[in-house]
Amino acid sequence: MSYWVVGGEYTDTDFRQITLGKTEERLGPYTSFKEARDAWASRAFSTIDHCLVRYRIVEEGA
Repeated sequence: MSYWVVGGEYTDTDFRQITLGKTEERLGPYTSFKEARDAWASRAFSTIDHCLVRYRIVEEGA
């Protein structure tokens, strides 16, 4: 089982479309949820003041 941290800067707070000129980030794969959560926390908390940036953990194959 693999986990990925996926996200980036979106056009609005619906978080459906990445901002024009930006790309969706995919960090991983991580072999455990804890590794993925640690990577997510680092990325998410470093952008906490930017309301259009969002990261989530995705389980591969889910």
